[in-house]
Amino acid sequence: MEHSAREPLVRKTSSSYQTFPESAGKRLDKEYLQSLHNKRLYLAVFAAVLGNFSFGFALVYPSPVIPALEAHPSPALRLDQHTASWFGSVFTLGAAAGGLSTMLLNDRLGRKLSIMFSALPSAVGYALMAGAQGIGMLLLGRVLTGYAGGVTSASIPVYISEISHPGVRGMLGACPQIMAVLGSLVLYALGKYLGLVLDWRWLAVAGEVPVVAMIVLLCFMPNSPRFLLSQGKDDEALGSLCWLRGTDTDYAREYEQIKDSVRKQSRRVSCAEIKDPFIYKPILIAVGMRFLQQLSGVTCVLVYLQSIFKKTSVILKPEYDAALVGLVRLFSVAIAAVSMDKAGRKILLFVSAGVMLVSNLTMGLYIHFVPASQNGTIANKTLVSSANLPAEPTNYITLIPLLATMFFIMGYAMGWGPITWLLMSEILPLKARGVASGLCVVVSWLTAFTLTQFFLRVVEAFGLEVPFLFFSVICAGNILFTGCCVPETKGRSLEQIEAFFRTGRRSFMR
Repeated sequence: MEHSAREPLVRKTSSSYQTFPESAGKRLDKEYLQSLHNKRLYLAVFAAVLGNFSFGFALVYPSPVIPALEAHPSPALRLDQHTASWFGSVFTLGAAAGGLSTMLLNDRLGRKLSIMFSALPSAVGYALMAGAQGIGMLLLGRVLTGYAGGVTSASIPVYISEISHPGVRGMLGACPQIMAVLGSLVLYALGKYLGLVLDWRWLAVAGEVPVVAMIVLLCFMPNSPRFLLSQGKDDEALGSLCWLRGTDTDYAREYEQIKDSVRKQSRRVSCAEIKDPFIYKPILIAVGMRFLQQLSGVTCVLVYLQSIFKKTSVILKPEYDAALVGLVRLFSVAIAAVSMDKAGRKILLFVSAGVMLVSNLTMGLYIHFVPASQNGTIANKTLVSSANLPAEPTNYITLIPLLATMFFIMGYAMGWGPITWLLMSEILPLKARGVASGLCVVVSWLTAFTLTQFFLRVVEAFGLEVPFLFFSVICAGNILFTGCCVPETKGRSLEQIEAFFRTGRRSFMR
């Protein structure tokens, strides 16, 4: 009697992702999550996110290097406003090209091999910048490191989401952003302290270290089980999941759930299927978030951070301010990683956009209303060629732009930084995940390139306050977009999220 009474329960829980919510299924899922040992999973994630460390390092490379190259004794390497603008922005063109190629690489090579492939252009790019004899080599190096960053931007979040389980996917999904921030912070620190004793070229040499470490560690990590199943490599997928979850866990049950989901999406997405809301809705949400994330101005602020601080003559030296902002950014992403699986994605996105809105508005109004005699901005309409600005500010009111920038970065790092990447990898359907993630990166970095290219020109024509006021309007739009379009994915498996978009039934997300 007891055995026969249990049989229906077993049949239900074996397909709990399809019939969710089920109290028994929830209980077994919770017991399974508690039984997992995540050391190997964490190691695989660490190996992958070293690519994000390199990406963050390369993204802000111009911040300490542009001032050094503006005063370079060799005319072949000396930057003016035009070349400095290209040096800052051409990275994003390379990243867009990397995202475009990843639309093919993610599904052909797989997530892990795509990340490993990025090491080649990254290493060559750093070598070109380290040995640059002219501006052409510097720009080519920036394009190649940008290309590598575009590949990792599209591949690493997908890899992490596909090897993680719902209990820690939010925390691990924030790791790429944490490592990118850490890479930027290390660049700022090296720019300050290496600059005292070594040439700026050594910054590029230092960038090779995480690239080599990543390629070595990833050689020993497994491929994504979902990707392996999509390629018909069932035994290898089971072995990968066993390695990630541990041999003493009920990983076979999770394997069957993943296999069932992959079987339903065995074919690649066709043009006709794009009209299906199950396909186009999550893609539009992911692309829209990447577009709005960049329009909020974060890339412009990070790339031209020291130049902005020179312009506003904040209370400390620009390089110290840049490092301080980097620390705040790292601390904020850590907060997001800890709270994402508890508070949820949407509430952090609301708070993030609100803080960015207030910060950008404060910065724009400060620059507009505070006289140049108080904020120390003698040349109000130039960021580059600011070497002759006063080194010391004349008023403590110059703390305002520093605090506004710190809060802007804090707000971004708590929500619209890490969560945008995480949601991209969570909500995209498996059959379109490789292509759509590449599309998101292309849109993101083309937007970033346009902004970084026109940022200096707008500043020169209209003043620094105009872009910041524009960014504040975009942040208000981010709040509306979050409320109207973004689903809450906290604690949901990728299969449950796909079921929600496929059926439109919110019961799958409860």
